[in-house]
Amino acid sequence: MKTKQALNPYMASWEYVPDAEPHIVGDRVYVYGSHDTFNGINFCLGDYVCWSAPVDDLGNWRFEGEIFKRSQDPAAPWFRITNGLAAPDMVVGPDGRYYLYYFMGGTKMISIAVCDEPAGKYEFYGYVSYQDGTPIGKKNEPFQFDPGCLMDKDGRLYLYTGFAFGGNPILLDGSKPTVDGPMAFEIDTTDMKTVLTGPNYMGILTGEKAKGTEYESQPFGEASSMRRFGDTYYFIYSSLNSHNLCYAYSDNPLTGFHFGGVLVSCGDIGLGDATDPDHAKNDTGNTHGSLIEIGGKYYIFYHRHTNRKQSSRQACAEEIRFEDGKFYQAEMTSCGLNGGPLEGKGHYPTYCACNVYGPAGTKFLSMIKRPKKGLPFITQDGGDRESGPDQYVANMCDGAVCGFKYFDLADTKKIRINIKGNANGTVEVRNSEYGEVVATIPVHPVKEEKGFSAEFKEGVLGEKDALFFTFKGKGAFNFYSFDLK
Repeated sequence: MKTKQALNPYMASWEYVPDAEPHIVGDRVYVYGSHDTFNGINFCLGDYVCWSAPVDDLGNWRFEGEIFKRSQDPAAPWFRITNGLAAPDMVVGPDGRYYLYYFMGGTKMISIAVCDEPAGKYEFYGYVSYQDGTPIGKKNEPFQFDPGCLMDKDGRLYLYTGFAFGGNPILLDGSKPTVDGPMAFEIDTTDMKTVLTGPNYMGILTGEKAKGTEYESQPFGEASSMRRFGDTYYFIYSSLNSHNLCYAYSDNPLTGFHFGGVLVSCGDIGLGDATDPDHAKNDTGNTHGSLIEIGGKYYIFYHRHTNRKQSSRQACAEEIRFEDGKFYQAEMTSCGLNGGPLEGKGHYPTYCACNVYGPAGTKFLSMIKRPKKGLPFITQDGGDRESGPDQYVANMCDGAVCGFKYFDLADTKKIRINIKGNANGTVEVRNSEYGEVVATIPVHPVKEEKGFSAEFKEGVLGEKDALFFTFKGKGAFNFYSFDLK
């Protein structure tokens, strides 16, 4: 039963869990991902944590705690900054235990941890290995990375890996990228770690080999994940464009795949007038996630970027249209798992903004913070933490735009924005990105957080409207929250 509304990001605002793999166990959906830190110097600096929610209450997420420490793996390099725990995946074995497959930088191997509970304390189990005992990744194969798993309906277990970004610093250990796309292995379920067949290349092409094929516009990059809906296998991956998740489909888990389309972009690229990272609805970076069916609806899980750099990523999810076996690209929203628009009355934090951009335009982010000038951005005060004050949108300067989707505003009469800064001007509120102004809010400099209010125009708001805020004036402000009445 639904007890609270669902916002994006769906975890606590202080949590940074990208690379989400959602799985239903019993009456809850569990999310397994890597673990960034706020303002981290690199990706994946935290140990693995888990979050879960009831399948019928997707706004009510519970922190399950830390489930596996990097130090538990005997192959863990002493230097953590470039050797973090990357994207994992989980499957339930025939023995009823929960197996977590993961990659850790500096090892070249796919490791396994195991637990008797979906979100308990996992223990190191071993490495995925060939029948001669050699771990995969140790026979000069292409780089093993981001394992995705599928326990098929017939009880056969498949593992998917691959990384195609040549020249990436992660390959400085001498590893080589795949030039033939992702690899698939069948794993022996009697021990959950011995390879029966593989690596098998799936025909999902990358690089030069993708040119002139159905994969040319979205060649394989990384982020392997597999799902089966009905009798069709859906391979989810991030393309070499990096900002999006795509899919390919087949009636076989190992071969025969055809390109399906884009599932989501963390800059909404491919929707409306968003055409590339320099003309997007957010600053972009990599993304990683997967599909899941919950209660007859389909959702795409992915991550967004915050704090003007790539390594403070947060978990988001969207309902996605699925018709006649085909998925259609989902737009980023503030209400992804809510089952419909958010209520038109109440208090909303601005960290649930789904579109944030300004006069400096949008860019594909790096590990170095992007300059602030002309750039509104989502951030938090202080350092990395496990609780505390919420995030907000900082540096709402002249021409900055902050958008939220969607709300039922049919009965909403008034809006108040809660801000702090030296801004002097007006905030224009629209109910679509390029729509008419439905409220104008004068603001002036304030040294402490203060609310500024306005009435909405009558007769212009509907049951599924966005709220886009644009500042016009001098100075800038931090935008903490808004209230609808």
